[in-house]
Amino acid sequence: MTEKSVLVLVGSLRAGSTNRQLAEAAVAVAPEGLALSIFEGHGALPLYNEDVDIEGELPDAVVEYRAAVAAADAVLVVTPEHNGTIPANLKNAIDWSSRPFGSSSISAKPLAVIGTSFAQFGGIWAQDEARKAYGIAGARVIEATTLAVPNSVVRFAETHPKDDAEIAEQLAAFLVEFASALDELDAEQAAA
Repeated sequence: MTEKSVLVLVGSLRAGSTNRQLAEAAVAVAPEGLALSIFEGHGALPLYNEDVDIEGELPDAVVEYRAAVAAADAVLVVTPEHNGTIPANLKNAIDWSSRPFGSSSISAKPLAVIGTSFAQFGGIWAQDEARKAYGIAGARVIEATTLAVPNSVVRFAETHPKDDAEIAEQLAAFLVEFASALDELDAEQAAA
């Protein structure tokens, strides 16, 4: 298997958020063949406005973000749930990556979504919404492998997810499935 670069986009902007910690844990337990890197700049993206989306005049944050998405072999989104859906900054990042229409950085990019939340179902509504929005934006959403960690504020109050044996094991299993799905997509593309 050729090493795959995976851009990790965290839906929470808080430095110590449990989703940030889950993303850090994913980086720590990534199997050989997956190189995960957390993207740090999507909080600097201006609100999407087509009047500002002009080639050659784009804000630096947009250029950097689109280039990072385009350069990655795949994207892993780690998102909390805000009021039953995705955070506004994540929706904004989706919008910026979905343009320009027909040649966007997210177009045909393999993508998976995981997350954690205080709620008892681990933010599955937000994960479903993120998958839907990314699918409409043109990503190749991998729906077969997911991970939703409930009760995050209590569970990770004193323990980082990477130090929680059960979560580290679940993350490692998820990433192996994700890597396998990426290999299958490569095989499909080679056969086409």
